[in-house]
Amino acid sequence: MVTIKEIAKQAGFSPATVSRLLNGDPTFSVKEETRRRILEVSERLGYDMQDRRGGMPALRDVAVLSSLADDEELQNAYFAELRDVLLAAAEQRRVTLTFRSDIDRLIEEADQYDGFISIGPEIHAAESLSRLHDALPHGVFIDVNPAPNLFDSVQPDLAQTVLDAITEARRRGMTRIGFIGGDGYSMGDYEYPEDSRSMAYRNWCERLGLDTTGLYFVGGKTSVTTGRELGRRIIAQVGDLPDCFIVSADPITVGVLQEFTQAGIVVPRDVELISINNQSIARYTSPPLTTYAIDLKAMAHTALSQLVESVSYGGDTKRHTFLSTKLVVRGSFTPAGK
Repeated sequence: MVTIKEIAKQAGFSPATVSRLLNGDPTFSVKEETRRRILEVSERLGYDMQDRRGGMPALRDVAVLSSLADDEELQNAYFAELRDVLLAAAEQRRVTLTFRSDIDRLIEEADQYDGFISIGPEIHAAESLSRLHDALPHGVFIDVNPAPNLFDSVQPDLAQTVLDAITEARRRGMTRIGFIGGDGYSMGDYEYPEDSRSMAYRNWCERLGLDTTGLYFVGGKTSVTTGRELGRRIIAQVGDLPDCFIVSADPITVGVLQEFTQAGIVVPRDVELISINNQSIARYTSPPLTTYAIDLKAMAHTALSQLVESVSYGGDTKRHTFLSTKLVVRGSFTPAGK
């Protein structure tokens, strides 16, 4: 399929100019000579002007920078589901997705794509992200935000999710609310020892006057193994378990639950657990996990829409969209009134 970028290159104008013209932006005006040139090149290359729907810019070819961890099945399951949802969203918009796991290869092939979307847990070097921006400036990261000044992003609002979880626990009259989570993350040139969930927990507990002494356990990547290690630490160090733990992600919760069960700690009798992600495994643990669902479909469609706008209008301003989550109640925690 013909891409906006190909037309722009042959016509001698920017992709943003070409996209706004071909997609009928009512606020956009160009010289008649420019209009004729772009339309002539579009027709010669076989661009389908009827493929526009509802004024949406016609993205044709989008690269997906996708990477999965080799040793973490549950984390892979989350990103694999996100990949499937993204494929379905792209099919609805008649966008062709090409998956690439190597950022260097994507940079080499940049002229083949209108833009890119990134999914997966791999951390890319700042230098590689800068080179990617030079080659392919229109990109959206889903679930993470490694280069906020270079690319757009779509993320679940995990800080708000943690506040919502604290609120649910307090409505039950709980005052001893613990937290279990993984390592921090990278943003631009900075490394954060805590991720947004950890920081939100510490911030809001301090603001609300909740004592977190001895109830905060973080470290390791998002995995069942990390959950088991943290579970063992809790069993060894905490004499009096809190009312509940908020856990940053389902894979970690699964590991914690395994260690608690082995040690004779019964959930929810002895301690309740509120998890985040709502992966399929959450329905099959014992007890099934009460967890906050992340709307993957909404993230995929939002990412495509943001990429459309980036290609259409260009500019240096980057947009970072946060989407709300929804509590799915099962057996590990029961909200007030349920």
